[in-house]
Amino acid sequence: MLKKAESCLENKPTNRRWFILMLVCVITFVNYLDRANLAVAAPMLAKDLEFDAIKMGLIFSAMSWSYTFMQIPSGWLLDRFGTRKVYGVALGGWSVFTMLIGLSNSFSTMIMNRIGLGFFESPAFPANNRIVTTWFPSRERGFAIGSYTGAEYVGLALCTPILTWLLVTFGWSSIFIATGLLGIFVAVIWFFSYRDPAHSKHINRGEIELIKSGGGLSDTIVEHKKVTSRELKYLFTSRQLWGMYIGGFSNAAILFFFMTWFPSYLVNEKHMELLKVGIYGALPYFAAIAGVLFAGKWSDWMYLKGYGLGMSRKLPVIVGLLLTSVVIGSNFTSDVNIVITFMCIAFFGQGMASAISWALLSEIVPKELVGSSSGVFNFIVNIGGALSPAIVGLLISRTGSYASAMVFVSAMGLLGAFAYIFVIGKPKRIVIPDEK
Repeated sequence: MLKKAESCLENKPTNRRWFILMLVCVITFVNYLDRANLAVAAPMLAKDLEFDAIKMGLIFSAMSWSYTFMQIPSGWLLDRFGTRKVYGVALGGWSVFTMLIGLSNSFSTMIMNRIGLGFFESPAFPANNRIVTTWFPSRERGFAIGSYTGAEYVGLALCTPILTWLLVTFGWSSIFIATGLLGIFVAVIWFFSYRDPAHSKHINRGEIELIKSGGGLSDTIVEHKKVTSRELKYLFTSRQLWGMYIGGFSNAAILFFFMTWFPSYLVNEKHMELLKVGIYGALPYFAAIAGVLFAGKWSDWMYLKGYGLGMSRKLPVIVGLLLTSVVIGSNFTSDVNIVITFMCIAFFGQGMASAISWALLSEIVPKELVGSSSGVFNFIVNIGGALSPAIVGLLISRTGSYASAMVFVSAMGLLGAFAYIFVIGKPKRIVIPDEK
């Protein structure tokens, strides 16, 4: 009897995956903290180093292009060398470059350090997706991805007051030194704490079987694998993946409007006082956090109720992308409260789409190419993020108004929804047949 009880305890699943999720959320928070810090430091930094608007624009964009360029190679590195090594080195690397930005005293060194930041940040979201695909069964994956996706919005919503205090108290360099040191501290924790399920001492057979039986890859995911051109072909010829690429591109274009032009829109188009922008401008980010959490729970609930993969993973994204299109309503009112309401609804929808798109990707990618698939997806997504601010700026310059920019953002939402409805079709995991 005693032996049977001991056997039951041994087979009771451990909960190591939830600690891993917490660790991923912390790293994602740090990741977005290191993206947002330059925006806060920029006014004082530009004045001290005598950078004009053109130079500051180049400094802002340097990180995005190196980040985007490295998405596919970073996915390959994850599949080749494993999550622990690649993510740990990446976190340490981008933290060092964050500190180096704080020590920069010229335009050239600032550009090089921003390029280095983007280079090392590139594996972050492919690694996050690989971790969740490895550690979580399908029924928990929406919540898991929603949690780390929400962490990025928490960083954007809450970090600005803290960074502003550092700026005023200790100067602009202190922002980069503090956030860089935080990242190095988290990197040390990562190396000590993370192993894939098959190599972790903190997970038992019960949890591994729970993950595997629920559709997680747990101890079946391949590391140190040589990726062939034949296998990579599937990432560029799959209709399902192209539907996701178009949807992700559209969603990123919407996100980067909020991350770049939204405060200027409130000041220049709606004539809001600058002090009020700090308060009102944070509200859409909190709405996005709510959208992320809501979509994750809703998606997992539908999956558990047996609604099927297509309904449970696609529907929240489609609804979210359609909600983003309501930003066009702000063209027809000058009431700031109504404008902010439209923006909150739109960013709530953007959060919904961000949360579940990664969950759907994890369900359909070839199990041999989880990292590479995530890298290709994030590469195309971030092209949308890199182009969106430039397109919006061009539209404003040509028309003298933000109205056409709102049409562009709304159209991106409709394009993304169209891709999910008509291009992806019925989602299922892509299987690469063995070579004969």
